[in-house]
Amino acid sequence: MNRRKTIKAQTLAQYAILLVALLLTQACGQQTRLVEDTTKDDSALIPYQKYQLSNGLTVIVHEDHSDPLVHVDVTYHVGSAREELGRSGFAHFFEHMMFQGSGHVADEQHFKIVSEAGGTLNGTTNRDRTNYYETVPSDQLERMLWLEADRMGFLLEAVTQEKFEVQRATVKNEKGQNYDNRPYGPHYELMAETLYPQGHPYSWLTIGRLEDLDRANLDDLKNFFLRWYGPNNATLSVGGDVDPEQVVALAEKYFGPISKGPEVEPMQADPVVLEEDRYVSYHDRNIRFPALVHAFPTVPRYHRDEPALDALSKILGQGKTSYLYKTFVETQKAVQASTPHPCSELAGEFNIFLLPYPGTSLTELKDEMDSALNAFDVESITEEQLETFKTQYEAGVVQSLGKVSGKVSQLAAFETFLGNPNQLQKELKRYRDITKADVVRVFNEYIKDRPAVVMSILAQADAQPARPDNFVLEQGDTAQTPTNGTPVETRTVQDDFDRSALPPVGEAPSIQVPEFWEGQWSNGIELIGTDTDEIPAVTIRLELHGGQLYDPADKVGLGSLTAALLNESTEDHSASDMAAELEKLGSSISISSGDQATVVSLWSLTKNLGPTLSLLQEKLFHPAFSASDFERLKKQAIESAKASQQQPRGMASSAFGQLLYGKDHVLAPPSSGLPETLEAISLEDVQAHYKNYYAPDHAELVVVGNIKEKEIKPMLQFLKDWAPKGVSKVDIPELPTVGQTTIYVRDKPGAPQSEIRMGHPTDLRYDPTGDYYKATLLNYPLGGAFNSRINLNLREDKGYTYGAGSRFSSDRSTGVFTASASVKAEHTADAVREFLNELKTFQKEGPAPDELQFTQAAMGRREALEYETLGQKAGFLNKIITYDLDAGYKEEQRQLLQSITERELDSLAQRYIRPDGMIILVVGDMARYGDSLRALGLPLVELDAQGAQITTPPQAK
Repeated sequence: MNRRKTIKAQTLAQYAILLVALLLTQACGQQTRLVEDTTKDDSALIPYQKYQLSNGLTVIVHEDHSDPLVHVDVTYHVGSAREELGRSGFAHFFEHMMFQGSGHVADEQHFKIVSEAGGTLNGTTNRDRTNYYETVPSDQLERMLWLEADRMGFLLEAVTQEKFEVQRATVKNEKGQNYDNRPYGPHYELMAETLYPQGHPYSWLTIGRLEDLDRANLDDLKNFFLRWYGPNNATLSVGGDVDPEQVVALAEKYFGPISKGPEVEPMQADPVVLEEDRYVSYHDRNIRFPALVHAFPTVPRYHRDEPALDALSKILGQGKTSYLYKTFVETQKAVQASTPHPCSELAGEFNIFLLPYPGTSLTELKDEMDSALNAFDVESITEEQLETFKTQYEAGVVQSLGKVSGKVSQLAAFETFLGNPNQLQKELKRYRDITKADVVRVFNEYIKDRPAVVMSILAQADAQPARPDNFVLEQGDTAQTPTNGTPVETRTVQDDFDRSALPPVGEAPSIQVPEFWEGQWSNGIELIGTDTDEIPAVTIRLELHGGQLYDPADKVGLGSLTAALLNESTEDHSASDMAAELEKLGSSISISSGDQATVVSLWSLTKNLGPTLSLLQEKLFHPAFSASDFERLKKQAIESAKASQQQPRGMASSAFGQLLYGKDHVLAPPSSGLPETLEAISLEDVQAHYKNYYAPDHAELVVVGNIKEKEIKPMLQFLKDWAPKGVSKVDIPELPTVGQTTIYVRDKPGAPQSEIRMGHPTDLRYDPTGDYYKATLLNYPLGGAFNSRINLNLREDKGYTYGAGSRFSSDRSTGVFTASASVKAEHTADAVREFLNELKTFQKEGPAPDELQFTQAAMGRREALEYETLGQKAGFLNKIITYDLDAGYKEEQRQLLQSITERELDSLAQRYIRPDGMIILVVGDMARYGDSLRALGLPLVELDAQGAQITTPPQAK
C-alpha cells in the first residue's frame, strides 16, 4: 500500500522558502541528481530514494509515516583507520568537538536545540566511519539539517584552544572510565597492538593513544577535519514522517553551498598474516576471573567468507547450544566461553574468549582449549544447525527494522561501504546461501592449526600466563611521524540566505498514545495489550510483583537464582535443547528477577508465536530444577558477586545501597545476592520459592505486536488456567533518616578514576501526575539533560568526567534522589565540591526562567518518540497496568507541564533536594585523594572491604 502523504503542518510561507532555496541553488549552478528510486517497485526491503548533490554529498530518503518522527544521520567515511601513526584519536576527538558549537550555533547549543525539540542525539566513531544523528518530532526536520550542515561547513569557526583543552580532558576521562578502569578494558588496546603490525590502521584503538592527543595541537585537528569531513565524503540519510521532495530541497539549501573537500580514495591494507602464535599477558587489578583470549585474523566486512565465519562463530561458541559452552561452561571449567567475529572494512578477527574460575591454571586451560579445537568435528555440523543460524539472522534483521533509526542506519552503512543502499536483500541471500562446505572450509582455512594472538589476562600479579610472552611491541618513535599531507584548503560556503537565523518549525505533530485493550482473569492476572502491524513480531511481558522483596534476609539472591534456573532445563528439554528449539524459531524467552519484580520476556515472529508460547508454558510450569544446573548457576552467582566486589562500579553500587537504604533494609544488598547469602541457598529453597511465589495472584501481562486481542487470548489459555496461591503483598520498609552530609570512602588502590555516588531518601512516591512527576521536571535542568548544570560544570567546563547527572527515582513505597559520576582521581575532591555547590545553589534558587522554558519545550515534545518500538509500547502499557493509571494520564501530564511555575519548582527544590543531609560515597585510590577529601571539612568515614564502617558517622538529629 502506498502510504505517501503530503507534508504535514507546513505553512505556505515555509513552502515559499523552500521554493526560493531551490531556485537559488539552481541559479548558482548546483544540480541534484536522482540516482535511484526504489519506492516504485519491490527491489528494496527498505524503500528509499537516493540523490547526489553537485558537491558530492549523497542524500538518501526513506519515507515512513508510521510514527510522527524523523531520524537524521550524517555518516562520514572516516574513522580511526584514516589517522596516522603517532597521530591517533583524531576522528573520535571530532565526535566530541562536533557538539561544541559551530559558526552559527553557540557553545553547548547543539544539545540544547535538539533536547528542546524533544529529540535525542549522539555520535559514534569506529575504525571506519563516524556518524552523527538525531531523532526528533517530524516538524523539527529543517532545524536538524541546519545543525548538521553548520558543523560540516562552519565547525572550525567555533573551535578554540579552550574548547580543545576541555574536550581533550573529556576524552581522557572516557579512556579512563571505559578502558583503564573497566574490568578487562586494557586488553583491547594490547590486542590491537599485538594482532596488527605497527602502523596498520587498526593497530590503535578508536579512542586513540593519549600521548598522541597530548602531542596534538589545534592546527593538527583543523587540518584533519578539512581533509575528511567534506560533503563528498559524507552520506546524509533521512527517514521517517517526511516528504522526499522537502528533504532534498532542504539538503540543497543547507548542504549544497558547502564546497567539496579533497578527493577520498578507498583504503587498502594487506591481509594480516601471523607466522606463529603471539603470546602476551598483563595483570588487571579490577578482575576476579582471569581470561584467556585467542584472536585469529580473518576477513573484511562483506567478504565472501564473512557469512560462513559468522555461522561458525555461532556453532562454535555462541549460546547454550554451542560446542564451547558445552565443553567449558556446562562442565564448570569456565564461567564464560564465547566466540565473537567482528569484521571491519579492512580486516576481521575471530575471537575465542574463555573466562575460567579463580585459581584455574591458564597453562592447563590453554591445553584444554587446543584439545577442544582439535576435537571439534566441523564435518558433523548439521543442516539443522545451519538453518537455525539463518533463522536467527533473519529474526535479527526484522528486529532492526522496528525503528526508523535502524532502517536509516542500515541504508547509511551500505552506501558508505558499498556505494549502494540497496543491499539488504543481497545480505539476506548471502546468509541464506551458506552451506556446510563453506563452514568446513573457513574453519580449516582461518582457525584450525592457524597462528593466533593468545592473551593471558591475569587476576593476580604473580599468576603465570598460559605461555611465556614471546612478543614485544615495536617501540618506534612516533613523536616525529610526519603528516601524510600538506595543509588542506579552508572550506568555502557561498550562501544567498541568512544562515545565522534559526530555521522555523511547523506545527507540532499530533501525538496519539497507542490504543489498547484491558482485562482481568479470575485467577488475578491483569492484562493489557495493543496490536501494531509495523513489523511481523510480538513481544510479551509477564511481571510478577515481589522479586527481592520475598528473599529472606540471610538468603538474598534467592529470587534471582530461581529465575536463572527457570532459564535452564525443563522436565522435557535440557537447557541446550530448549535453547535450540527457540533458536530454530528465531524467538527468545528470558526470565529475570530484580529488586521488586520477576519479569518473563518473550519475543517472537508472529508466525512462530504458537510454538514459542508452548515453550514458555513448559519453562514456566515444568522446570526441572536439576541439581547440576543449580550447582553450576550457584557457583557462577557466587563468583560473580565476589568479582563485583573488586570492580570500582560494583564496589560503589554495593556500598551505596547499604548506606542509602540501611544495612538491614531488604533492598540494601544487590538483588543478585552477596557471596555469603548465596552460599546459604539450597536447591530446596529454590523449589520452595518457586512453589510459593510464582503465581497469578500478583501477575500482570502485557502483549504488543502484530496480533489481535481475539487471536492472542486463546493462545494464552495456559496462563488463564494458572491456579492462584493466595500470595500476600510485601510492604517495603521506610528508609532511614540521613544526618549531616558525610563522605564515605572505599579504597581502591591504583584506580585511575574515582566513582562518586551521592544522594538521600525522599518522601516522594511514584505518581505520574503529582509531585514525583514535577520533581522529574525539576531535575531536568539540574542533572537530567546533557545541558544540565551538573554535566556542563563537571564535564564541559571542568573536564573532570565523561558524564555526570542526577535523578529522582520512586516506586509505590520508597523514593530517593541520587547523583553520580566517574571522575579522574586527581579531581575527586574538586568534583565532590562542585556537586555540592550546584546542589546548594539549585536548592536555594531553583531553576531559572530560561531553564523552565527549556524543560517545558523538551519534555513536552519528546512524547513523539515514546511509542515507536514494540518495547516502548510495552513499557507504556506496563506503567498503566502496574500503577493503575487512567488512560488519559499523558494529557494530564501535558497540562501540568505547561502550567507549572517557577515558584512551584522553587518550593519542590527546597523540599526534595537536601545538600546538607547527603550521603556521599567515593570509591577510588585513597592515597591519591584522601587528604584533599578531608580538606573539604565534612565528616569522613572509611569503609572496609565488606562495606562496614571503620569509623562512626554522625547520627541523624
